[in-house]
Amino acid sequence: MPLTNKQKRYLKTLAHHLTPVVIVGQHGLSDNVLNEVDLSLDAHELIKVRVNAGDRDERKKMLETLTESASAELIQSIGHVAVFYRAHPKKPQISLPPK
Repeated sequence: MPLTNKQKRYLKTLAHHLTPVVIVGQHGLSDNVLNEVDLSLDAHELIKVRVNAGDRDERKKMLETLTESASAELIQSIGHVAVFYRAHPKKPQISLPPK
């Protein structure tokens, strides 16, 4: 389900005070990192991820891979920090504004 701009704006405000819960280091995306992102999204729905590896194009590819593997929505990416959202299938914690 694609999010509207209004919903993304709302999620950005919620994510502003968050600290990164997953950090991608110099070794890139391993299975452990992908698993940790998946578990964090299940627990929190909205997370920040810090990508400390590579140049801009490499970071962009890593974020695309994270988005696809976690079935999440990339809300925002500024520098080395990205915000991801995935609603919990059974017990959503964040109620989005209507479309």
